[in-house]
Amino acid sequence: MRAKELRGTDPDELRRELEQLRREMFDLRFQWQAEESPDSSRRRRLRRDIARYMTVLREVQLQQETPAGSTD
Repeated sequence: MRAKELRGTDPDELRRELEQLRREMFDLRFQWQAEESPDSSRRRRLRRDIARYMTVLREVQLQQETPAGSTD
């Protein structure tokens, strides 16, 4: 999912999906250690998705901290 699409999503939903992505990455790491040769492109996509979700959540957090009329 693109960041533009994520920005319209509820922050609680983003956190739930982020947790699912992290759990999936955790499972992939175990598969990698067990030499089950998981799809390496899937690992890359997961890392990027996790970063994307974290970025959008951080943007939401900063918007909530900054007053609407402030230009600082």
